[in-house]
Amino acid sequence: MTGAKRKRSAVWRKIQAVRFEDIKAWCLRRLPILQWVPVYNWKENLIPDTVSGMMLAIQQVTQGLAFAVLSSVHPVFGLYGSFFPVIIYAIFGMGRHVATGTFALTSLISANAVERLVPSVSTNLTTNNNSGVLGLSEFEMQRIGVAAAVSFLGGIIQVAMFMLQLGSATFLLTEPVISAMTTGAASHVVTSQMKYLLGMKMPYISGPLGFFHIYAYIFENIRSVQLEALLLSLLSIVVLVLVKELNEKFQRNIKVVLPIELLLIIATSVACYYADMEYVYGLEVVGHIPEGLPSPKPPPMNVLPEVVTEAFGVALVGYVASLALAQGSAKKFNYTVDDNQEFLAHGLSNVIPSFFFCIPSAAAMGRTALLYSTGAKTQVACLISCVLILVVIYAIGPMLYWLPMCVLASIIVVGLKGMLMQFRDLKKYWNVDKIDWSIWVSTYVFTICFAANVGLLYGVICTIVIVIFRFPRAKTLSLKNVKEEEYKYKTEDNCESLKQVKIVSVNNPLVFLNARKLHTDLIKIIQQDSTSSHTCEDVNKCEQNTLLHSFSNGTCPGELLTQSSHSERPVLILDCSELNFFDYTGVSVLLQIYMDCKNRHIDVLLAHCKDSLIKAMQYGGNLESENPIFFESISSATDAIQIHRSYSKFSEQSEV
Repeated sequence: MTGAKRKRSAVWRKIQAVRFEDIKAWCLRRLPILQWVPVYNWKENLIPDTVSGMMLAIQQVTQGLAFAVLSSVHPVFGLYGSFFPVIIYAIFGMGRHVATGTFALTSLISANAVERLVPSVSTNLTTNNNSGVLGLSEFEMQRIGVAAAVSFLGGIIQVAMFMLQLGSATFLLTEPVISAMTTGAASHVVTSQMKYLLGMKMPYISGPLGFFHIYAYIFENIRSVQLEALLLSLLSIVVLVLVKELNEKFQRNIKVVLPIELLLIIATSVACYYADMEYVYGLEVVGHIPEGLPSPKPPPMNVLPEVVTEAFGVALVGYVASLALAQGSAKKFNYTVDDNQEFLAHGLSNVIPSFFFCIPSAAAMGRTALLYSTGAKTQVACLISCVLILVVIYAIGPMLYWLPMCVLASIIVVGLKGMLMQFRDLKKYWNVDKIDWSIWVSTYVFTICFAANVGLLYGVICTIVIVIFRFPRAKTLSLKNVKEEEYKYKTEDNCESLKQVKIVSVNNPLVFLNARKLHTDLIKIIQQDSTSSHTCEDVNKCEQNTLLHSFSNGTCPGELLTQSSHSERPVLILDCSELNFFDYTGVSVLLQIYMDCKNRHIDVLLAHCKDSLIKAMQYGGNLESENPIFFESISSATDAIQIHRSYSKFSEQSEV
């Protein structure tokens, strides 16, 4: 009894020890909306956010309808999936320019579970055998029940990963692996839409090598292609591509792009209605769209054990694709994204909407690019789009009855253009690191032969195995200081001209395992130096800064100053003498360091670079500069600094 009382008193003391500041900090950390809403600039941001929200709503509606069909459920559930997850992510997500909602890859994965557990008995979505819920048939409600169960379990997995703090493990997801997986999955999506583009009646085909079996079936039944559907599909694709290209070309001059998807849906729906194409030509149409929002209902828990595989696929693939977009927007607009918080945001964006008959959600590249191009500032743009989607759900939805399915399929295919264009990355990987190129190709092959989650798993394992064999084991844990002999002679006389010079050595291979940490620690050092006012007394007096406890370290003589004349800008010298090998991620991080320092008015010089590194950096980024940045040694780099500063001082004196 005494022991129980002690435990209760200890717990009570811990509860009492929690301060209001701790609770406030926790809320701010877990509810990012509390950080940006109080400081929202209504005068400057509301108009661009409103314009972006209007354009986003149009794309959300069209993609919602299309991706719901891709998920093998009634199109109306795509409208719900474009509404509820957006609100949840705006509250918990950190990506200010990330447009979550329905997503092609997660829809394709959930379709596997839907078709397996509730096989298609009729492809006609206009069947109206009332089930008492939304006026839809029992068959449609069973299908959305399975899709909602996949969303629910996938979200639970993401929340569990958040609680296990697995967001820090995302460094294993390298850019070549993500690019190959998303490209392969986009190829799967295009293949799945061929039956609508061609107007063919064909069974659902999935499983290993299902990608090739679909095309084999098409060629075997090529005579069953519906000419009217094929012509309408080709016309829709041509119009979509041409108008989107024009929008991209003139987006600098006009902020409001032409909503071609909406215009195409209206035009084809009207044409289909007046020409009675459903009965005259046999075109498949969307059919009945119920009005209003559904009452909440839990997903069928009895099917959860049968959708575990798809749930893991949705959790991993959706998170990986969304995180890549969030990190890209954070880099583009100079803010930070917590990888672990994104697990929570996307997990809740799947769990909560599953009670409202929503299919799995994630961020999409096309919608995020739209927010970029229309000048969105915050998640207010996404919230405004939700208001307009609500109008569609309650008022405009029933008017979409006559929308041809082949037009929806065309919108899906054109919307995947950005992912399919990632094939161009092959040239980049070949020039930077041929091993990354081989990982991309093999991951893509695994993805199209099996599935997106299988390809992702293969890519991660393959990357880890290759790095283990590439790393020289004897040196991976060694820490080595910069050799001071090379610049020892630069004392007293030259000390004044070498102020504000920092030398950092990268003593180990730079790959995806340690690249992000190197970037983070270098930026921390620069930020610390920018707030200090200490000067360098001697360039050979150095302070050890361990950049990576396991993979790389830095030594840094000198301090960087914030206030300096143009002739004495701070300089960061990276000693790459023992950077034995690198991958694409490592090169990308070096380029990012160069650009970050350039924005902070800090010059970056690289010494002891191998020819392969110089070639990779010159190919991978824009390194245009009046002065060279690659040097044979630290001595030549410091000599160049002295000459440049002496010349600048002489020029300033001459002007005076």
